[in-house]
Amino acid sequence: MTERTVCHVTSPLDAVGGWRSRMGTVGVWAGGSVASPVLARQVEELGLRAIWVGGGNTNPEALAGRAAMLAATEEIVVATGIASVWPWDPAVLASQVARIDAAHPGRFLLGLGVSHAPMVRRAGREYAKPLGEMRRFLDALDEASGGKQEGPGGAGNRVLAALGPKMLELARDRSVGAHPYLVTPEHTRAARGILGPGPLLAPEQGVVVSPEPGYARQVARDYLALYLSLPNYLGNLRELGFDDSDFAAGGSDRLVDAVIPWGDADTVAARVAEHFEAGADHVAVQPLGPDGTFDHVGLGWLAAILMP
Repeated sequence: MTERTVCHVTSPLDAVGGWRSRMGTVGVWAGGSVASPVLARQVEELGLRAIWVGGGNTNPEALAGRAAMLAATEEIVVATGIASVWPWDPAVLASQVARIDAAHPGRFLLGLGVSHAPMVRRAGREYAKPLGEMRRFLDALDEASGGKQEGPGGAGNRVLAALGPKMLELARDRSVGAHPYLVTPEHTRAARGILGPGPLLAPEQGVVVSPEPGYARQVARDYLALYLSLPNYLGNLRELGFDDSDFAAGGSDRLVDAVIPWGDADTVAARVAEHFEAGADHVAVQPLGPDGTFDHVGLGWLAAILMP
């Protein structure tokens, strides 16, 4: 299996072009319970060049799963979307990333995030000052990488999950860019305004490939049930113009249609294109099926339409 040669960089922005080239414009987002070497191979065989893996990526076992996905493929980029900073010791994470990068140079992108208060508290941690925690964590990662931007977990090899202006500014200044989740093209436009033209902007976009409104909206509501219980997402959706009436009863049609586009593959692809028009470099598409789970069939339909 041939690995790519990676150029060393001296600042986060120097690395952006390389990541854009390797990842392409469209990738796939999948939860940690779904992501596997088999799925990674499927994504690569469809011609897509990046797969983002959620689930928190909270321990070495999870990162071993990401390494297995890299080992099963030739060129695809595997990114965490995200790795929660709360359970990790920064030096341990840096060593884990170094091991992966040594085996698969230039193909593992570390997406970091502050997760959500209910999840962090269930793990026995205090969710206090998440922006400050992210800054502290990045400082420690930089120290572990010897201050080298291209080092394991260094600024040239990481993105931040960012919704609000302050976290977007931190992503701009301390990483190659931002990976917003559960957002609209309007958020992408605002995020690009904060990031400026240089950093990578790679939003996630959930979609339902179905022209049947009742089915599509039910799938979207099943998927949204968790996220509408998390204050970070609710706060961001309020900033986008939604209110409590939109969050009731599983989500209003207005909310569902705005955040989870549905229809035939061409209709869904048109919504994905709106993110590019708004300033995205790369969109991580998450096809949703029954009960809000990952839709493998929809992935094939989308890939045929979304391939650059």
